[in-house]
Amino acid sequence: MSPKPDVSEKRIKQILEAATDVFLKKGFSKARMDDIAARARLSKGTLYLYFKSKDAIITALLDRILQHEMRDINITLNGATAEERLLHFANSLANNLHSWMQVIPVAYEFLGLIFRNKLVQKSFRQYLNTYLDLVVPVIQEGIENGEFINVNPKEIALALGAIFEGTILLWVYDAEAVDLEKQVDSGIRLLMNGIKTKQ
Repeated sequence: MSPKPDVSEKRIKQILEAATDVFLKKGFSKARMDDIAARARLSKGTLYLYFKSKDAIITALLDRILQHEMRDINITLNGATAEERLLHFANSLANNLHSWMQVIPVAYEFLGLIFRNKLVQKSFRQYLNTYLDLVVPVIQEGIENGEFINVNPKEIALALGAIFEGTILLWVYDAEAVDLEKQVDSGIRLLMNGIKTKQ
């Protein structure tokens, strides 16, 4: 007998997709639980069984977006140098970005909530820690094997993240002027050249 499908996960996905559509159209402040229920074709009572408030939906959506960005990113390439692994990691993130371009306006609306919503702050903090947990050990490994000079691994990881996040923002400003993958690759190569040991 095959296992029963997870109805609750399917329903949560349905609600979050509906919420994304509503937030894209109305923004966080003007969207109402009634709007999300209607878009999801659910009763308001059913919606409240899964999410007690709009803030709970916003937090769940943010977690899903941030998890999507890090999902399936491989930074452990056998036989690759630390630099090659970091470039691969950054390029994978840039490539993945195109698969969820439609939610970028929602992703940037989250930035406006960081200063006043503790749950959003917590989600971004967890995302940053996940990123650092992936990248810092690779930089440390590069230092230990003599590939990189003796630098602070966390500072380099944050600089690398700033290149990526900043390039995304410039790309949002003008996608025609900024080739996302090319600019991310160029920026990170410049950073890597600055910390590589001279052979």
